[in-house]
Amino acid sequence: MGILKLNLLMKKQRQRRRRQIQVRDGSIDSRAKIINGSSCCQNELAPSSQPTGCSGPNLPEDIWCYIHSLMLMQDAARVACVSRAFAHSWRCHPNLILSEESLGLNKNTCEEEGKRRNFTSTVDDIMKHHSGNGVKKLKVHVSSVHNKDSCHLDHLDSWLQHAVKPGIEELTITLPSMNGSYNFPCELLSGGTADSLRYLYLASCIFHHTFKIGCLGSLTRLQLYMVHIKDNELSCLLSNSLALEQLELRHCSTIKCLKIPCLQQFSYLGVTFCTKLQVIESKAPNLSSFRFGGGLHVQLALGETLQIKKLDIICNGAAFYALTELPSSMSNLESLNIYSHSEMVNAPMVPGNFCNLRFLSIALGGVAYDYLSLASFFYASPCLETFSLNVIMPAHVELPSVFADPSGLRMMPQHRHKNLRRVQIYNFSSGKSLVELICHIVESTLSLECLTLDTTQGLPRCSVNKSGRCCMLRPGAVVEAQKALLAVQRYIKCKVPSTVEFIVLEPCRQCHA
Repeated sequence: MGILKLNLLMKKQRQRRRRQIQVRDGSIDSRAKIINGSSCCQNELAPSSQPTGCSGPNLPEDIWCYIHSLMLMQDAARVACVSRAFAHSWRCHPNLILSEESLGLNKNTCEEEGKRRNFTSTVDDIMKHHSGNGVKKLKVHVSSVHNKDSCHLDHLDSWLQHAVKPGIEELTITLPSMNGSYNFPCELLSGGTADSLRYLYLASCIFHHTFKIGCLGSLTRLQLYMVHIKDNELSCLLSNSLALEQLELRHCSTIKCLKIPCLQQFSYLGVTFCTKLQVIESKAPNLSSFRFGGGLHVQLALGETLQIKKLDIICNGAAFYALTELPSSMSNLESLNIYSHSEMVNAPMVPGNFCNLRFLSIALGGVAYDYLSLASFFYASPCLETFSLNVIMPAHVELPSVFADPSGLRMMPQHRHKNLRRVQIYNFSSGKSLVELICHIVESTLSLECLTLDTTQGLPRCSVNKSGRCCMLRPGAVVEAQKALLAVQRYIKCKVPSTVEFIVLEPCRQCHA
């Protein structure tokens, strides 16, 4: 109701003042042309401290600031050029998103409008007209096209010193991977700044602190991507983040031993492709979600693993590892995602059970792999409700086709699956073991509600793609999709009960004629 009253009040005041503005200053359309035209090109993102436009309705300053804070940064800067009220609140605008896209400096726009400007000088102008106070979110994204000649990273220190002050809640610094020599000023993580910061994302930089970091009492999420940080420095950072809930480390090649202290709120850990990592140890009692990518040689000591409900594994041999190792250590899993680009050993039939597993997603590759063996997961997961399989095959490589093998289809031991409801297969082909797996699911699952076989690799179709065309498939994939459709007609369709929603997605005939 408060917002509705505010809108009605502003509407009435705009109608009352429109005639006054036109009489006093002329048509406001001319000012809009100035904003969109070349005369305002250089300053639309760095508004003047004394704009010549109208002041707007007489509203309290805090309401003006609130309205201004809801605008995108580029729109907020433009309207500050012609509004005295917004010009004042611009100096305390809470969200500074500094990137080529947000500043309108992307290559195509610069070429078409003749507005190619230097990224560094533009940001300098913005910081010059912004007080630096009141910033809640600061995001600096330096594109890879900016090398040391066009974007001097020594300016970044001054930007951060200007905007990172007590009250900031989110800080994101993304640098090109080629510029991994930037030393993040760790002294920013102290004093009042440490008290308010909730989210920190650093990419392609160095994190070496020579003094004690303050207590990051509000930090709940920490993401480090290609950051050079030592084991003891990371441990110090974590031990000072008592409210931390999520930690993500990607391609941090200097970490050898990761130790998570006893953080009561900590619930999610993601560690992917940290090549030198040897040990992951966690004392957090409420860790419930774990994402790991790398080698299975990494020693895991996750404390009370029965608390883990969701697990993502990205490494070769992950399917075999999941069946043979996880039931005894993570028997309470409810969601399991497996990505194995090269699976060499077929899934074994094991006595262990995932008693609570309800969602299983597998992306798996291997020319000689027997996909029928994945039925072992069904036997080990009596409560499984959703199963998704993505068949990863390199270009110009095909599974042994069901049409090339004169022997009949194999059968797995009879076992009724009473909870499996939804099955999705992406990149479905005429591979014999794939056809056998689907036949087994259809014949042994009484609870099946929906079966989807996608022969197009799950790629966006023309009906939803912005380009209006389907993502193109290589010619061999289109031919294999036709063989898959024939396999469906000959071996699968006749076995699917009428109560099951049966969906077969084939290449679009318009885009793949």
